[in-house]
Amino acid sequence: MSVLVSVALRARDAVRGVWREVTKFGVVGALAFVVDNGGYNLLVFGLPGGSEGGVMRALPVQASVLATGIAALLSWAGNRYWTYRHRHREKLTQELVLFLLANVVGVAITAGTVYASRHLLGLDSVLSDNVARVFGWVLATLFRFFAYRRYVFVAP
Repeated sequence: MSVLVSVALRARDAVRGVWREVTKFGVVGALAFVVDNGGYNLLVFGLPGGSEGGVMRALPVQASVLATGIAALLSWAGNRYWTYRHRHREKLTQELVLFLLANVVGVAITAGTVYASRHLLGLDSVLSDNVARVFGWVLATLFRFFAYRRYVFVAP
């Protein structure tokens, strides 16, 4: 087998492996996204059709942090036991601390976009909050993927 064919086959296998990882990460992330955004909307805006708003209607940034924190715990379990089940660390505590540090940055990114929308741009509608959160979620997800892959779930 020529060197060129060998390199091409290795590259193909690496791309397939990354795509499987991205797909699993995406499924876990999609579930966490539903928990995060659903939780945020319930906390701030209440049940659909309700006129009173949610229990944290006056605290949207804190509600964002709480909802994202709950979603992060779901994400850790899904990524540890499914996406990166073959790469997790022997020391659970060390892995969890690194995971939480990566997610603190992710929470800050997501909450930061809500803060910018509310306090810098003066927007406070359901639409503007959700656009800000989706934008923050995309940025935070890109950060998390690379942080998990590089620092949190490392090959033994």
